[in-house]
Amino acid sequence: MKNKLVSILLILTLVFLYPGTAFALITTDEIVVLYTNDVHCAVDDNIGYAGLAAYKAEMEAIYGDADVTLVDLGDAVQGAAIGTLSKGELIVDIMNEVGYEVITLGNHEFDYGMARALELMELQEAEVVSCNFTDLVKNDLVYEPYTIVDYGNAQVAYVGITTPETFTKSTPTYFQDASGNYIYGFCEDATGAALYAAVQKAVNASIEEGADYVIALAHLGDEADSAPWRSTDVIANTTGIDAVLDGHSHSVIANEVIKNKAGEEVVLTSTGTKLTSIGKLVISASGTISTELITDYAEKDAAISTFIGNIKADFEDILKTVVARTNVALTVNDPVTGNRIIRTLETNLGDLCADAYRSEMDTDIAFVNGGGIRANIPAGDITYEQIIAVHPFGNMATVVEATGQEILDALEMGARSAPGENGGFLQVSGITFEIDATMKSSVVVDDKKNFVKVDGPYRVKNVMVGTVPLDLAKTYTLASHNYMLKSGGDGINMFMDNKILQDEVLIDNQVLINYILMELDGIVGEAYSDPYGQGRITVFRNPFADVAESSWYYDDVVYAYNKGIFAGMSGTVFAPNAPLTRAMFAAVLYRQAGSPAVDQKVSELFKDCADGMWYSDAVVWASKNGIAAGITQNTFGPMTALTRQEMATFLYRYIQSRGGGFMGTWMFLLDYTDRPQISDSAYEAVAYCSMNKLLVGMDSGRFAPFESATRAMGAVVMNRFTAME
Repeated sequence: MKNKLVSILLILTLVFLYPGTAFALITTDEIVVLYTNDVHCAVDDNIGYAGLAAYKAEMEAIYGDADVTLVDLGDAVQGAAIGTLSKGELIVDIMNEVGYEVITLGNHEFDYGMARALELMELQEAEVVSCNFTDLVKNDLVYEPYTIVDYGNAQVAYVGITTPETFTKSTPTYFQDASGNYIYGFCEDATGAALYAAVQKAVNASIEEGADYVIALAHLGDEADSAPWRSTDVIANTTGIDAVLDGHSHSVIANEVIKNKAGEEVVLTSTGTKLTSIGKLVISASGTISTELITDYAEKDAAISTFIGNIKADFEDILKTVVARTNVALTVNDPVTGNRIIRTLETNLGDLCADAYRSEMDTDIAFVNGGGIRANIPAGDITYEQIIAVHPFGNMATVVEATGQEILDALEMGARSAPGENGGFLQVSGITFEIDATMKSSVVVDDKKNFVKVDGPYRVKNVMVGTVPLDLAKTYTLASHNYMLKSGGDGINMFMDNKILQDEVLIDNQVLINYILMELDGIVGEAYSDPYGQGRITVFRNPFADVAESSWYYDDVVYAYNKGIFAGMSGTVFAPNAPLTRAMFAAVLYRQAGSPAVDQKVSELFKDCADGMWYSDAVVWASKNGIAAGITQNTFGPMTALTRQEMATFLYRYIQSRGGGFMGTWMFLLDYTDRPQISDSAYEAVAYCSMNKLLVGMDSGRFAPFESATRAMGAVVMNRFTAME
């Protein structure tokens, strides 16, 4: 503990020497904790470590350096070339120079292997704490569960917590012996009880030792898929923690209050990722805890800037070497929202990476986990640094034999969280499939979240290998990397005992470079232009609050919406019982036909139709192809409700335009009780739709030809028609 008088004199000196300074004289009874999480090697991105060092110095000048503590919540040493090329050591060097005092481990601290993780922690000058990282052989914690810092007027305990997801979100074999037995653990179990108990034990021990405040340095996250090990779960099942500084999910939480097991309020906060902000927690003299995120800070510490510059200069020439070119932006993010989608949906970069594995390893199928594709590549020259940023883990390309059943199970495991994120979401090559995200996942995992079985219907459907359905009994060649195929990464463990055909032959980033250079002649081109990929993965979801799962039309509405045939009335409203209008059904058939170009304005055909409307091209197309005639010679009635016999007629004429329908004039004998009410002009269409079960009768044997068709009916009819096609 440093003399507080020295701190006070320093502040007074700054105030008198620099009267215009932003520094203010604040009581030294306040304690300041600065925190970072998930920096992922972003040494000079955003605020950067030099900015962090400058801010730390500023806080020390204001509060006194004895009352300012800098902590990190994990995932610092992996994520970019500087980490990959030094296996984390250069990041540790920078952290030591900045002056971290206490840290905990994230799952990515283990990405260079267990021996290297332990070595890196030895190189850390900060104290390493984790209350649940356990050596199962010694039956003891690897590091101290907490440390207490004496601030003179108060003692603060820092309790470290490392996510049990580390097993599947690093490399599972790193925690096993040569026989596959787990020799390290994280107090994991399916209920979360073991983790809660470990945290509570550490908290209680720190309080008994004299801690006035307990701050959890957690790498847990708040994503649904991380339950029951989320920071919110830990808070809700423990007592005694005053604040949780969290990492892992890259969430931006300035200050959230969560009730603990006793109903007491606990502060939860997280800075996001890559030093986009610095976390600042203040314990006031009265004991009040407040937190904020510092996002707009431009000052840089000159010494740290020089230190980082010297490190980067040593390998800058290698990193900046241009290895290829892309004419299109390759993305892990949605180009519209900016949100990460590589772990939920297909992207063009996902396609490219998977194609690289399949092509370079010459296999039937290739998988790449979405969590293993980490950075966008903008259009232009591609450097070695960018390739490493995409694949920073240094995984090795591997090929195994795999049955169709194992492949299906892997797809199901990867899709279990859809439409939510999952690092094990599989980007694929050589295969296409659909995910019904409206179904509850039937995947069963063990206490470490490794795959056990699928105990119910599969969400993954219509799996095709090329143009042929996946054969569950057939053996295929499968390319990926050692993380998944040999180590069961992301819990995808069904391939671990399979016959290995090629064993760790090429590092992941070199696989990608080779593919672009050798197969694409050095240029990523038009084939990868769509940021949402080439249509290999279709995710079916239900965004409509008014379409209940129990509804008779549920599957059909969801299918028609996800196929782009039917749109909602808004983003969350489908209006299933609303009338289906003539314009709506013309638009549906137009979309089914692929929305062909038209060369005439709708206003030239029908005076009651406006140009530039959502239905304009569809009505022109339907009219000129004999699918939908006008109500009169020059009116179409776009907003007029469509009758059931008109719906049958529209659909039947569309089928005829494609070469289908009845041969000759033979008629299907209808037995509807209201058959005489069916118009002569609609009879053949109704007969065809009835015979093919596209549009069948209502209650009491009626067809109800003049009743209005509903939007739900339209979705059902189109779903049946699509299946028939």
